[in-house]
Amino acid sequence: MKLTNRQFRYETGESLKMALFQIRANKIRSFLTALGVIIGIVAITMMGTAINGIDRGFDKSLAMLGYDVIYVQKSSWSTMGQWWRYRNRPDIKTAYAEQINRIITENPRSELAIAVPQSSTYQASAKYRDRNLEQVFALGTNHNYLQTAPGELSSGRFFTAGEAASDEMVCVVGDDIASSLFPNEPVLGKSVQLKNRKFRVIGIFRKQGKFLGLFSFDNQIIVPLGAFERVYGKNMFSSIRVKMKEQTHVIEAKEELLGLMRRIRRIVPGKEEDFSINEQRAFKSQLDPIKNGIALAGIFITGMSLFVGAIGIMNITFVSVKERTREIGLRKALGARQQTILMQFLIESVMICLIGGVIGLGITFFITFSIGQLFPSLPIHFSFDLVFASLAVSVITGVVSGLAPAISASKLDPADSLRYE
Repeated sequence: MKLTNRQFRYETGESLKMALFQIRANKIRSFLTALGVIIGIVAITMMGTAINGIDRGFDKSLAMLGYDVIYVQKSSWSTMGQWWRYRNRPDIKTAYAEQINRIITENPRSELAIAVPQSSTYQASAKYRDRNLEQVFALGTNHNYLQTAPGELSSGRFFTAGEAASDEMVCVVGDDIASSLFPNEPVLGKSVQLKNRKFRVIGIFRKQGKFLGLFSFDNQIIVPLGAFERVYGKNMFSSIRVKMKEQTHVIEAKEELLGLMRRIRRIVPGKEEDFSINEQRAFKSQLDPIKNGIALAGIFITGMSLFVGAIGIMNITFVSVKERTREIGLRKALGARQQTILMQFLIESVMICLIGGVIGLGITFFITFSIGQLFPSLPIHFSFDLVFASLAVSVITGVVSGLAPAISASKLDPADSLRYE
């Protein structure tokens, strides 16, 4: 006989009441039954939080490179570490930037906006009075650098076109440099010594953080290109930063820049390039397999945790069916249908899993909040999407683990059940 909506709601409500009664009557057993689900949900949400954190940290790092900036360099980012493939290539000259700018200015349909030269070294040392910093990243560039870099100044200013053209001994420092060399004192106007030359600080970058947790953008000193070459020499780890007009036209911009560089370097058709055009997607293509591997390992571990939890719930539900066999027989003798008995045990299993899921979410939120307070720099992110996903997983686990016992309970014979001891 088909149930009306009113009857269905009534039976569902009664099943919920009976499930809650059984859970309250067997608190310890219900908690131990839900423990496997709690562990599984904690594992799922912690893994999801970690993967979200990796994504956020990775996206933040890529933003430091610039989504609308491509780089002309001696080697390729997609084959990092294979230095022998590029060691015989000629160096990138900073003068290429001026040539690129002249060509794109003459072409109004160009996908490129501006090219900025830079030379750098990771082995600089910075000194102020008796304070000395090693392994500083020193970079020489021109006044247009900020058009191709995402960094913002917290105080002061960047050097002007005139200062860059006249090779003025001025510099803009990262937040770590400022706090390390000038603790508890004004920074602007002070002089930082690089090798045997002193550079006057005219600006400080706002704190930016590390790129992929490795290189810190806060540990850099930026000076005019000519002044940098006076101290460290010409074309030392030189490259060209090129800003695109539209970041969605990456392929077109790379193709145009490739043609320009072949023209500038006078590479004949058919001959391989002796330079590389790099952009942030190269890092993404390298790190995506690692991230996916972590995700797959996490899914396997959390799946095993939930599987063990589901087996425990199924076992306890079968025990509960055995304990309540006479009750089931009595209810069936009074007219209870198979679907009603099945719904009762299924709802009880789902409720135990939901309670476990809620407790697991609470534990995960507490852990992530505590880690976030202790280590603010970590890109930990507890997403509300994880809440819905975890609750959905809890419901599915409850249905899967409770279905077999519920079916066995619904098929019990009333006469045999009433005689059961």
